[in-house]
Amino acid sequence: MDKIWTEMNDAAKADLNERRITPYVTAGEVSAAILSKSGEIYTGVCIDTCSTLGICAGRNAIFNMVTNGEQEIDKVLCVLPDGSNDAPGGACRESGIDGTTYAE
Repeated sequence: MDKIWTEMNDAAKADLNERRITPYVTAGEVSAAILSKSGEIYTGVCIDTCSTLGICAGRNAIFNMVTNGEQEIDKVLCVLPDGSNDAPGGACRESGIDGTTYAE
């Protein structure tokens, strides 16, 4: 794993923190890191609800990036509950981001 992927992995793992927020909401089972085209790393965690109105870690990281004034993504990495890496799910891949590199 090259340096930037290692930095993204470390940032995402730092946010990985499974917890129950209410009897119906959990958070932090999966985390994600996004490298913007400017070189900044943004992270997010999943938030799961019993009504399926939660948000995946990848989209949460995207929202964090957009909130901070950026909109171009270079790389995306997700960290699963066991600490292994994976590519983001369908909603993130369907965002129409050309040229994005995903961790596999």
